[in-house]
Order: sequence, then structure tokens, then C-alpha cells
Amino acid sequence: MVIRAMRNIFYNWAKKIMAVSLSEKLLNTMKRIERSVWFQTFIISTIVIAALTVGAKTYPLPYGVEHAINYLDNFITVFFLFEIGLRFLACDDKRRFLKDPWNLFDSIVVLGSLAPISESDMVIVARLLRVFRVLRLVSIIPDLRFLINALLKAIPKMGYIALLMFIIFYIFAAVGSIFFHEVNEVLWGDIAIAMLTLFRVATFEDWTDVMYETMDVYPMSWAFYLVFIFLTAFVFLNMMVGVVLDVMTRETAEKEQENQDNHHQALVAQISELQAQVSRLADKIDSQSDKPKH
Repeated sequence: MVIRAMRNIFYNWAKKIMAVSLSEKLLNTMKRIERSVWFQTFIISTIVIAALTVGAKTYPLPYGVEHAINYLDNFITVFFLFEIGLRFLACDDKRRFLKDPWNLFDSIVVLGSLAPISESDMVIVARLLRVFRVLRLVSIIPDLRFLINALLKAIPKMGYIALLMFIIFYIFAAVGSIFFHEVNEVLWGDIAIAMLTLFRVATFEDWTDVMYETMDVYPMSWAFYLVFIFLTAFVFLNMMVGVVLDVMTRETAEKEQENQDNHHQALVAQISELQAQVSRLADKIDSQSDKPKH
């Protein structure tokens, strides 16, 4: 509902903007500014400064410094609003701008940051949106967008690996609860606590203490831990990494193919234009040669 409302707001704004005739020169100037390297660098620097201001507010500061940070935060909020408006106006296809998830995310974060922090029932939400402004680095830097998109596309396959990991955790937790509950009731009392203990083992958090404790009663219990660690920390982790790398490889190949297709289409368009010019030039020469000479 929130996303739909934001999209409707921007769409109504787009219709109002389109009603006002902007000169072609001004529109081209906006496009040059929006695509310039210095403007992108300034945006990234502003996002970093915004992140530092959020972190600085978590410390006890003198009144003057805190007041200056509040003014800086207000300036950053206004600049982000200006930047979103500039990107919107410089975009040729306004509907495509609104349908882009990254643009929609930026718009929600920026417009949400306009909510006043003090004297409001939405204090926590406003502060969280100011924290989320750091994530705008992802939408600004193309390589970060590529990584996040690849990670999101890898989630379905990673879900099956996570399900298989849960099955392994459940089986080992059941075995550990059956054999080791008398050794340490706190760590192996039931299957839920046993799964939490196995998570501790999988993250290598003092796992040897847990192993040596059970080895006092079951000397061969070391095999239980080694097999579990081999499966979880090595096999499944490498499977996760492999899935992400596979998706990134396919995404890179698709992106390169798309760039090649665009380049090919551009070449075809240029060749067609040259052929048309040559044809017009040939027709002009033929028409001049057909004229009678005096």
C-alpha cells in the first residue's frame, strides 16, 4: 500500500511537471548535471557524511556541535530531495523511473526523511529512514547494485541449501540430545537447545569445550563434531558461495550480451543512416546529371 501510494504521488507530480513546458536547453542541462562524474561523486560524499552524522548522534556531544549536526542533517535532507527531483526531471521516461525498484527505494527513504524527528509519533520510523540513507550508496554505485541484484536472484536456490542445512541440524541435534543430555542438560536438554548448541559449534564459538566435555563420557564423540563441522562449515558454505558465484557469472554474461546487442543495434542504425544519406546523395547526383546542358 505504501509503495502504491508513493507511486501515485510521483505519477501525479509527473503529470503536473509535464504540464509545464520546460525548454529543451534546460532539460539537457539537467541531464548533463545528473550524469556528470562530479555530481555523482558529490552524492556519494554526501551519503557518507549523512552516515557519519547518524553515528555522531549516538555519542554525547556539546550543544554547539549537536546543533551544527542538526543543521547539516537538514541540509543533507534538502539536498537529497533536490537530487531525486533532478533525476526525475532528467529522466525521459517518467513511468520507467517510477517502476525502477532502486528509484522507488530512494524516493521512500528521502521523502520519509522529511518527517520531523522531534514532537512526532513516528520518531523511530523517521530515525530509521535517516539510518537507511546509507543504503543509497547501493542505488548510486552500479557495482553494488549488481551485487545486490545477484544476491537477491540467488536467494531461491540458497533457500533449498538452507532447508538441507536445517535437516542436518535437526538430525544431529536429535542424536546429540539422545546421547549427550546426561552429560550437560543445559546444552543438550532438548532438541531446540541442542540445535542452538550446534549453531555454536558451527560458528566455532568455544566448540572444543563442548566436544571435550562429551569426550569425557563418550571418547569417540569427536567424530560427531568433525562430521557436523565438515558438513556445515565447509560443504554447505561452499555450496552457498557457489550458488552466488553462478548467479553473478550468468548476470555478467547477460549484461555483456545486452551491451553487445545494444552496440550492434547502434551500428545497424548508423549503417542504415549512412545508406540513406548515400542514397539521397546518389539521387541528387542523378537528378543534376539529367538536367539539360545549355
